Amino acid sequence: MGFSCGIIGLPNVGKSTIFNALSSAGAEVANYPFCTIDPNKGIVAVPDERLDKLAELIKPKKKIPTTLEFWDVAGLVKGASKGEGLGNRFLGHIRNVDALIHVVRCFEDENIAHVNGPVNPKNDVDIIKTELIIADLEIIEKRIEKLSRLKKVGAKGTDEELSLLKKIQNILYEGKNPKALLNGDKDLKQIKELNLLSLKPVLYVANIDEKELKEKKFVKEIKEIADKDGTKLVTIVGKLEAEIAELPFEDRDIFLKEMGIIESGLKQIIKEGYALLRLITFYTTVNQQLRAWTIPEGTPAPIAAGKIHSDMERGFIKAEVITFNDFIKCGSEFAAKEKGLLKIEGKEYIIKDGDIIHFRFNV
Repeated sequence: MGFSCGIIGLPNVGKSTIFNALSSAGAEVANYPFCTIDPNKGIVAVPDERLDKLAELIKPKKKIPTTLEFWDVAGLVKGASKGEGLGNRFLGHIRNVDALIHVVRCFEDENIAHVNGPVNPKNDVDIIKTELIIADLEIIEKRIEKLSRLKKVGAKGTDEELSLLKKIQNILYEGKNPKALLNGDKDLKQIKELNLLSLKPVLYVANIDEKELKEKKFVKEIKEIADKDGTKLVTIVGKLEAEIAELPFEDRDIFLKEMGIIESGLKQIIKEGYALLRLITFYTTVNQQLRAWTIPEGTPAPIAAGKIHSDMERGFIKAEVITFNDFIKCGSEFAAKEKGLLKIEGKEYIIKDGDIIHFRFNV
């Protein structure tokens, strides 16, 4: 699996339309709140030009891309964290994803009701942010109560976590994101099991129509919000891309170009999602099978081997590495070896984006 994303937003902003465009999974789309009662899950292959180029040279029997998992939950409304609409049931579905895709409505259409009256992207974003904060506060308060009880009966090791949770609680009460004020990985590891929504990376997706594609009346607002939050914005003509997703694969890029769209929504989201989560891809070729793997930047070779199989991490001996560019220049693993471009790396080696690797290990 590459990474997983939860698609969030108010009702009738086009979340399920965009989900269909991204995953071609055929989620129900209708003009009323809570059309999506159970979460829709879609798994798509990550488009990878490097994988395709390697396949042209190696000609494997099987080519396996890495994948992206989407979860589309029902639209959140004001008060969702307290049970309005279908409330926390929806929020619970997305606590385990790696990142959130926040879809914001940036089009006007009198035939599609907006849950809060006139289209107002900034107000829509504020509602969702508030609901995520309130939902997290409920989780934190329950944890603080539990730890306080344990402390009273003499349990050790509770002080540090209690102090951290109260710090986060105070920040959330102010309506702020606590991520920037945490002490890096140490704090995040302590509260990892809580799966706080307000700590997840967010990618904004402006769902526009063809009119907004030219005018950019609403997109400017979302761009300002994304810049302030230190994240990225992807602009998608959701309805159009859902139609394109129904076309034969070979016709899609042609149609996009005819409409003046340089890159599909899926490619944009994957590109920005990888950057947001600091992910990279490496490749393996074993038994006529070429495969892409996704890992975080800074991953040591043994951990990357463990991504394939836990035995490979435990018994790691070395990694035989060829960079993507060297492999393409040489045309084969044999030619790369002949030119001394295959490197033998040990346990301290940090995997680089595009590495083609053969792991040696003891069972």
